[in-house]
Amino acid sequence: MSHQSALIESDIHAYLKQHENKDLLRFITCGSVDDGKSTLIGRLLHDSALIYEDQLAAVTKDSARFGTTGDAPDLALLVDGLQSEREQGITIDVAYRYFSTAKRKFIIADTPGHEQYTRNMATGASNASLAVILIDARKGVLAQTKRHTSIVTLLGIRQLVVAVNKMDLVDWSQERFDQILRDYRAVLAKLKAGDAAVHPVPISALKGDNVVTLSERTPWYQGTGYDGRPLMRILEEIDLRQHRNFTDLRFPVQYVSRPDHAFRGYAGTLASGTIRVADEVMAIPSRKRSRVKRIVTWDAELRQATAPHAVTVTLEDEIDVSRGDMLVHPGNAPSVGDAFEAEVVWMTDQALEPGRLYDLKIGTKMVQGTVREVLHRQDVDTLETVPAERLQLNEIGLCAFTLATPVAFDPYATLPATGSFILIDRVSDVTVGAGMIQRSARIEAPDRATNVTWHDTKVTKTARAAQKAQTPKVLWFTGLSGAGKSTIANALEQKLVAMGKHTYLLDGDNVRHGLNRDLTFSDQDRVENIRRIGEVAKLMTDAGLIVITAFVSPFRSDRQMVREMFEPGEFIELFVDTPLAVAEQRDPKGLYAKARTGQIANFTGIDSPYERPQRAEVHLDTVRHDVGTLVNQVASWLRIDPDL
Repeated sequence: MSHQSALIESDIHAYLKQHENKDLLRFITCGSVDDGKSTLIGRLLHDSALIYEDQLAAVTKDSARFGTTGDAPDLALLVDGLQSEREQGITIDVAYRYFSTAKRKFIIADTPGHEQYTRNMATGASNASLAVILIDARKGVLAQTKRHTSIVTLLGIRQLVVAVNKMDLVDWSQERFDQILRDYRAVLAKLKAGDAAVHPVPISALKGDNVVTLSERTPWYQGTGYDGRPLMRILEEIDLRQHRNFTDLRFPVQYVSRPDHAFRGYAGTLASGTIRVADEVMAIPSRKRSRVKRIVTWDAELRQATAPHAVTVTLEDEIDVSRGDMLVHPGNAPSVGDAFEAEVVWMTDQALEPGRLYDLKIGTKMVQGTVREVLHRQDVDTLETVPAERLQLNEIGLCAFTLATPVAFDPYATLPATGSFILIDRVSDVTVGAGMIQRSARIEAPDRATNVTWHDTKVTKTARAAQKAQTPKVLWFTGLSGAGKSTIANALEQKLVAMGKHTYLLDGDNVRHGLNRDLTFSDQDRVENIRRIGEVAKLMTDAGLIVITAFVSPFRSDRQMVREMFEPGEFIELFVDTPLAVAEQRDPKGLYAKARTGQIANFTGIDSPYERPQRAEVHLDTVRHDVGTLVNQVASWLRIDPDL
C-alpha cells in the first residue's frame, strides 16, 4: 500500500516514477510474547493513513470477537491473519506487510515472539537491514529479547531500534526507560555487538504515542541524550548506504543461458560489487580469466550493473563456467575451501548431530557436508558460550564444517550474501538450520593429512579393467541385520568367479575386525564406517575389480554419499528386502535378542531407524524367493552390461 499522493489522480506516470526511485527498507519487528509487535505495525499503518476503509471496517468487526482493546479497533488484527493467531492473540507465522511514505518504501516482517517459533523469526530477519526490538516496559529485557537480539546481530543487522512499549503502564517513567536501555546495552556488550547503532524510543503502540507523531507525555524524550524522533521518522531517515557494498564483486552464476549457438550468457543476481563492460573477471573455482563482453537484461544492454541487479553477462573467451561458479575481480577473490567454522541457528526438533551428512546451499551452489564438531553453544540466559555435543531446536552454536567439495565463501560479517548458507536434511528435503560463516581461513582437522597431492598413475583404471575383460562396479547390498545380505553376496561372488570375473567381497563384520575396529555404532561412527568403505571400494574399482559389499548402511544420505564417489553407472544399490519380524525371527547372530534386552544400543530396527532405499537398482524379496533365485536375479540384471 502507498501513501496518499495527489499525483495518483493528476499524473499516474509521474507518481510511479517517483515511487520507483524511492529507497526500500526491509525491517523486522521482534521481541517476546505480548510485547505488542502486531499492534505497533497496525498503529504505524493506521496513523500514517495507510489503511483502506474496508480493511478498517473488517478489523473493527473482528475486534468484537477476537480483540483485546474494548470498543476500540484492535490494530494487531491487521497483521495477525491466521485464525489461530487471532484466537490466541499471538503471532505464529512471519507476516509481511508492504507500505510506503513520501520518503521511503518499506517491507515489514512481523515475526513470532514464542520460543517455539524462533526459526520463523530467523527467517524474517535474514533479509532485513534494521530490527525493531520491542520491550515491554513492565517486564524489561527477557530471555526471548536476548535470543532475538543474538540472532539479528549474528545476521549482521547493525541498525537496532529499541522500542520500549507500554510506557503508559509505567506512568511514562524516564527512570524505567533508562534502566531498560542500560540492561539492553549490557546484552549487546556480552554479544560483542557494541558497534550496533541503537535508536531507543519510548512508545505506546496501543495509544500511538511516539509512533508516527511525538507525544506530549514524554517531554523528557526531546531533551539532551535522547533521539527525540518518533519511530516513523527514525525508519524514514536511517541511512542505508553504509550497508551496500559496491567494491567486492561477487556474481554467483545461477543459470547458463544458451538460446542459440551464437549466445552463451551467465545469468544471476549480483550479491555485491559492480561489474562493467571490459572488466577483467575471474571464474571461481577454476580461476580462469576473461573480460566482460556484454551485460544484458530482459529489455536492454548496460555498460555497468551494481548489486542487487539481476543480469546476464557474456565473456570474450570461452572459459568453463557453470551453475554454482562465481565471477569475481582478480585480486579480490573470496576464500575457496572445504572447511570453515560457522554460527548455526538450529530450526528442527531432531538435533544437529556431528557426523551426519547434510546438503548445504551456499548462494547458487549445493554441496554435501558434515558438522565435524559442535565447538560450543550459546546459553540464552547468560549469553555465555558453553560446551555442547549437539544443537537442539532453537539453539545457536559455533560448528566446524567439512564439505565434500570446495566452495567459495566470505566471512558473513564482510559479505553476508556469500557468507551465509542453509542446511537441508537429505532425506526429508526440509531446511533444518541457517549458518553464518565466521572464519574464511581453511580449518584443518587435526587428523587430516596436509601437503598431499594426487598422483596420476601410468596404468589407468581403463587399462586394468581391459586386462580383466570386465567393467568395474560396486554392488552395494543394503538391508536389515539378518536380512540375508552376506549370504546372497557370498553366493553371488561364487557365481561371478565361476564366470571368470575378478571380484572382492567387503563384509560389514569383517571390516570392523580391522579397518574400522576403532568405530562404535553411534550415528557419527556409522557415517564414518560407510565413508571408509566407500573409499576402499573406490580404490578397488580403480584396480578394475567388481566390488561386492554387504552392510546394513541404514541411512539414505550415507548411501548417497558413497554413490556420489563413483562415476554414473558404477554404483549399484541392491535392497535386500526382509521385514523386521522375519529378520528378527532368523536372528542368526542373536543380536536382536540382545538389543531387545538393552545389551546392544543403537541397533538398527530396534532403537535406531533403517531408511529403505527409494530408488534401488535391484529389489530382492527374500520372503518370496530363495538364495539361488535371488542370485540369478542379480546375475540376470548385470547381464544388461555386455562386458559383464
